[in-house]
Amino acid sequence: MSDKPSVLFVCVHNAGRSQMAAGWLRHLAGDAVDVRSAGSIPADQVNPAAVEAMAEVGIDLTDQTPKVLTTDAVEASDVVITMGCGDACPVFPGKRYLDWALEDPAGRGVDAVRPIRDEIEARVRGLLSELRTG
Repeated sequence: MSDKPSVLFVCVHNAGRSQMAAGWLRHLAGDAVDVRSAGSIPADQVNPAAVEAMAEVGIDLTDQTPKVLTTDAVEASDVVITMGCGDACPVFPGKRYLDWALEDPAGRGVDAVRPIRDEIEARVRGLLSELRTG
């Protein structure tokens, strides 16, 4: 791993879980970590309920757009965290892969998204702690 670790969050649509995780890591790590997110089948926009839930904790996702997962993004990352993208994620030797089993916020209101947001926050805080001590 380089001096500045790089993390890629991946889910199918890059509209909910991976966007919230990237938002949390950017918020908590500042510029100490390179943060990317992508999806195997990106949606047209970030889930409005995810944007609203993150805004409630002071994290703005309104400038984010779903991005397609590329092999370049995986190759450039030290840690790849998948969230339900299945076999669509390319695997490269030497990368650290984690799979976070999280509920999909797609089609759900902000009340249902808040607990997912909070679970993601806890996992991102744990990951950041590992990155700082690892």
